[in-house]
Amino acid sequence: MSQTVRGVVSRSKGAPVEVVDIVIPDPGPGEVVVDVIACGVCHTDLTYREGGINDEYPFLLGHEAAGRVSQIGEGVSNVAVGDFVVLNWRAVCGQCRACKRGRPQYCFDTFNATQKMTLTDGVELTPALGIGAFADKTLVHQGQCTKVDEAADPAVVGLLGCGVMAGLGAAVNTGDIGRDDTVAVIGCGGVGDAAIAGAALVGARTIIAVDTDDAKLELAREFGATHTVNATSSDVVAAIQDLTDGFGADVVIDAVGRPATWKQAFYARDLAGTVVLVGVPTPDMTLDMPLIDFFSRGGALKSSWYGDCLPERDFPTLASLYLQGRLPLDKFVTERISIDDVENAFHNMHDHSKPILRSVVIL
Repeated sequence: MSQTVRGVVSRSKGAPVEVVDIVIPDPGPGEVVVDVIACGVCHTDLTYREGGINDEYPFLLGHEAAGRVSQIGEGVSNVAVGDFVVLNWRAVCGQCRACKRGRPQYCFDTFNATQKMTLTDGVELTPALGIGAFADKTLVHQGQCTKVDEAADPAVVGLLGCGVMAGLGAAVNTGDIGRDDTVAVIGCGGVGDAAIAGAALVGARTIIAVDTDDAKLELAREFGATHTVNATSSDVVAAIQDLTDGFGADVVIDAVGRPATWKQAFYARDLAGTVVLVGVPTPDMTLDMPLIDFFSRGGALKSSWYGDCLPERDFPTLASLYLQGRLPLDKFVTERISIDDVENAFHNMHDHSKPILRSVVIL
């Protein structure tokens, strides 16, 4: 029998979100109903509300979530009722060309639930990133559920579902940062700080945080930054070179995703160094640079998709490191809010009077 629960819905571009009744169907084959415990407010949710992803309104927002499995459909084998899980949007198919070549972290045909959640009048909802977790319950594909140690705080480990994994994975998986490397991270929001935490975790020697906000730069030090550069008062490229013996950093991560910051990353890396783009550009952005510079500097220019993660491999490991006190995931939770406070959390994303890494909805 279907269930009616509360959910946060965006009905039209730019309109304030609403908490309304939504209908969760019984899980079909391969599907799972998860009772959501906590869900982070990610900038991607705001982008959905603003029409920056697509125009398939109404959206059921929320995707950085942890919860407990309450129902399973036919054929579900990887989770059972009662399991504590973190939700993800990379449920690998195992059959696409990336999966068959042993690269499931790039899966090109990831799974979502087949059935639709709806409003009470039957209008179908589009769940954010195939999850839709600003709700008491949500319906997902079994592959979108990753079991982790239930001793972990749901508000903390739920953030592995998107922003934290994107940043940390950009450093560890995409950037392949190693012990004694020099690293620079441009943009010190949640994703950038996660990249800094990842670089610190694997033993980078020098970690340079770059931002325009001194408060954010100070917070970046708590995640492992050894040096900071304020981009409003310093030449970013020159500052990074000065802090790396004049050579530039081995790995530079652009967590902003703008032409100007990407160019800074490109020229601030050492010869044969690596640039990782994890900040998401808008479709209208273009880059104009001399082609000879790409050839003469060598190295690697990479884009990081979801931190090039494999949830079933990475989530349990990172949750374990957090529980061991080796990864400060709890520092990403700035505030805990109710389901009625999501719209206000969106407004706070633009309030620079205090840095908010993540507001987390507690269900």
